[in-house]
Amino acid sequence: MLSRVVAAFFAPGAEPAIPAAAGYGGTVVTRRAADPRLDAVVAGIGYARGSFPHARELVLPTGGVQLLVSLSADVLDSWAVDGPRPPARTGAAALQGPTDRPALIDPATQREIVWVSFRPGGAWPFFPIDGADTPHRMIDLGDLWGRAGLELPARLREAGSPGAALALLERELLDHAIRPVEPDPAVRRAVAALSAGTPVAATADLLGWTPRRLTRQFTARIGLAPKRFSRVRRFQRLLHLAARPGEGTEPDWARLAADCGYYDQAHLINDFRVLSGLTPGGWRPRSPDAPNHVPHGD
Repeated sequence: MLSRVVAAFFAPGAEPAIPAAAGYGGTVVTRRAADPRLDAVVAGIGYARGSFPHARELVLPTGGVQLLVSLSADVLDSWAVDGPRPPARTGAAALQGPTDRPALIDPATQREIVWVSFRPGGAWPFFPIDGADTPHRMIDLGDLWGRAGLELPARLREAGSPGAALALLERELLDHAIRPVEPDPAVRRAVAALSAGTPVAATADLLGWTPRRLTRQFTARIGLAPKRFSRVRRFQRLLHLAARPGEGTEPDWARLAADCGYYDQAHLINDFRVLSGLTPGGWRPRSPDAPNHVPHGD
């Protein structure tokens, strides 16, 4: 599950922007991490309070990792979109691993929430788990940080203000660092190359690595294999461009296919279906600034 925020978008070769919570309909506070050490590994940190009329929300894959803490519910729920399975449920605080598939969430559990959106590989210093074990998973923070993880939601609720809650969350991250709080230069270079559409073999050559070593190292830090990560990143470039086609106009999918590196429009449509469960024409995000969030049901 991902929070109801715009997951960090990476322009080719660029670092992520601060995630926004546009269209939330309530109080929103987002910023970069105040501590320079965290700023190197955290794309953004935020607080939001509000509500939506729809009962479910389809969240599209970004390939990123988030720490989510609900201040309005004791659980976080998400559902797979390919069948009527019971929800994946954690306590109010959880680490959302990277994914290349959509999920359904219950907006009612996120009426008030704080989050940390990590840069690729940025979660590595803080959690005792290999990235290869995180894809498609919501991991209860109590399973990662023990009692401190279980108590964090209550402490954030008592913080007194959004700013105080975010400052507390930053301190908790630093207190739980188990590895150096710094980005891995090789991983950052690989992320930039793959985000720009560089093939996996060519990316490995840039680093002086074999493709096998790149896959092993990248998956351990990022949580997705390089090829899957690159595919999701291309999809994210597409969504962010399609969300702003010009007032009163529909996206030009043929042009976007060429701009984003798809073979043709048919290739784009197929990838769109695989990654979102939707056709391009059926994609109706709740706002242009939230292209990864699609209302689902009344």
